[in-house]
Amino acid sequence: MTVGGAPAGGARAGGARVGENLNRALHGLLEDDPSVYVLGEDLLDPYGGAFKITKGLSARFPGRVLTTPLSEGAIVGAASGLALAGGKAVVEIMFADFVALAFDQILNFASKSVSMYGTRVPLPLVIRCPSGGHRGYGPTHSQSPQKHFIGIPGLSLFELSPFHDNRAVLDRMLALGEPCLLFEDKVLYTRRMYEVDELFTWELVGDVAVVRLDTGGPGGLEIPSGDLDYVLITPGGVTHRALAAMRTLLLDHDLAGVLMVPSRLYPFDPSELLPLLGRAPLVCVAEDGSAGGTWGDHVAADLHTRLWGRLRRPVRLVSSADSVIPTAAHLEREVLVQDSTIRRAVLEGLDG
Repeated sequence: MTVGGAPAGGARAGGARVGENLNRALHGLLEDDPSVYVLGEDLLDPYGGAFKITKGLSARFPGRVLTTPLSEGAIVGAASGLALAGGKAVVEIMFADFVALAFDQILNFASKSVSMYGTRVPLPLVIRCPSGGHRGYGPTHSQSPQKHFIGIPGLSLFELSPFHDNRAVLDRMLALGEPCLLFEDKVLYTRRMYEVDELFTWELVGDVAVVRLDTGGPGGLEIPSGDLDYVLITPGGVTHRALAAMRTLLLDHDLAGVLMVPSRLYPFDPSELLPLLGRAPLVCVAEDGSAGGTWGDHVAADLHTRLWGRLRRPVRLVSSADSVIPTAAHLEREVLVQDSTIRRAVLEGLDG
């Protein structure tokens, strides 16, 4: 099985870094589609953006890579108007924390413009949001604000993943013809694409990357009940912490699990995954950000409805602590979700 040009079903190493893959995706998108524009703060070369994701773009496409004043509301408003007028826009918010400054443009203009004029009007807009902690950036540069955008009609949420080719993801978002947020955990930028260690294998099932113990048996969702103790569902930014937890659970506790990583967080359709989820002794959803009104809450409620009578235990939720995110590394670790947090949740859930 080949997905997005990368070998799936067991690829472990050798891919480009996630940030490099995203940079190449933007280069290819601008080269192939002259209607695409990229807007944001400090994007122009030689700087190329705060995380260098737009490096080289302005040199190749000087008329379509536009550096902007420091106003997230103005950036998103201008990009929304450009998309509404027939173009396609990709916006970079320097840190996801700052997307709050564009909330009115997203909620009351971009998302509503798709349908409030009496007929559907395409508005192909991607708003890229570098998110997450584990970098020591402190309370206002480390947040994962996904939950504040869940449930807005006409707005889709995606998250960067080491298993989903970014050109395919960008093409999909623009093809929706509606505003989309792409959350990009900053730690992922330096990770390798398509990489899992020797214990695991993976492949895409629809939109979802499914990572499982490499037993040499059938792929996809054909996992014997005896080889399944739990299922983890996480957004892309939690992938490596989830894999570390799975490794320890296997080696120290003889528990074999499956990890599911969707590209599109909302709306999230778990239909293809239900046969496996219905057989799992425990389903656990782990995400960054504090608890309350989260994507994980939405997934848990949906699964409880769809699998009522088949779930053996309530879906367990893992979130960050109810706190601002400290700058000091040892305090930051206490607040944010760690592999140990996920491991403990699985063990407690199976004991309950």
